[in-house]
Amino acid sequence: MRWFEPLLFPFSLLYDAATSLRNYLFDIGHKKSINFDIPTIVVGNLSLGGTGKTPFTEFLIRMLADDFKVATLSRGYGRKTSGFFLANDSSDANQLGDEPFQIFGKFKDKISVAVGEDRVMAIPQIIAERPETEVVLLDDAFQHRYVKGDLNIMLTTFQRPFFEDRVVPLGTLREAKGGASRADIIIVTKCPDALDKITKATYHRKIRNYNQRAKIFFVGLKYGQLQNVLDDQLPIPQNFVLVSGIANDQLFKKEVEKLYQVPFHFSYSDHHHYKVEDVKEIVYKCNEVEDSGILTTEKDAVKLKASIFRDYLAEIPIFAMPVEINMDIEDANFIKESILQIIKEKGYSE
Repeated sequence: MRWFEPLLFPFSLLYDAATSLRNYLFDIGHKKSINFDIPTIVVGNLSLGGTGKTPFTEFLIRMLADDFKVATLSRGYGRKTSGFFLANDSSDANQLGDEPFQIFGKFKDKISVAVGEDRVMAIPQIIAERPETEVVLLDDAFQHRYVKGDLNIMLTTFQRPFFEDRVVPLGTLREAKGGASRADIIIVTKCPDALDKITKATYHRKIRNYNQRAKIFFVGLKYGQLQNVLDDQLPIPQNFVLVSGIANDQLFKKEVEKLYQVPFHFSYSDHHHYKVEDVKEIVYKCNEVEDSGILTTEKDAVKLKASIFRDYLAEIPIFAMPVEINMDIEDANFIKESILQIIKEKGYSE
């Protein structure tokens, strides 16, 4: 036990009591959940972040977007706007938030991307502006119980599974572990390669203490080819100053260090708002190392591309390392079939 944990215990107890009361009011129907006619798929977690929600949302987009008109809806954490906003060609990360903007940049020709704190109001607005929409993916909405999703997918990491975590501020949980009971599918993310059957069985048994019915899957991450952020003509350097502003960057750093020399790492908090001073410091470190550039995450890359930084980064090679969900084909097919069944039941078809 850390020496300061007794000081945090009362705050954790109060937070747990408040969220438990809120969930109880939803459970007994005192607070109302709305189920929409349009199919709604909830992707979320119990923890504050870092479980791989964005790669998994992108995984679902790739799964569905060729056959259906898909819209994603999230709160748009970290954006400088408020209320409902539907992405368009002039949108940026300040309007959408970094993760929705990342998704829009990748899939804007295939899907609609919307942000809005009040999902109950936002879903009808999506339908009004994009009446062709056939399925809505609710990103980071596991605690947003005013919308009753047709399929609730909960993510938890292999490194810090929810059943070994605690409610904030003692841990990272936004609500008690029992909240996992609402999930229809539980996915253990960021699993190591060749995960053995004994470890899977242990996780399975511990998850079953909180949810007896959900299907449980184990997935890893796969990293793609480096993508040039600003100038496609610049070659890949030998050394990289690593820049990350994500909830847990250790796996990202470990993967990069397998392939490249990393003389320095700027590790910022999740959803970090980059300032000119940050960029100047990063560039200074790059200039200290011969044949070096910047390597960052896709989420951070969308912010470093902002026009305010262009003059400082004009001659610095900047690359992003994309990441995707790595899931067994049979498990992926089960999820797809579950979603297709919901779409069919609600009167939508391919």
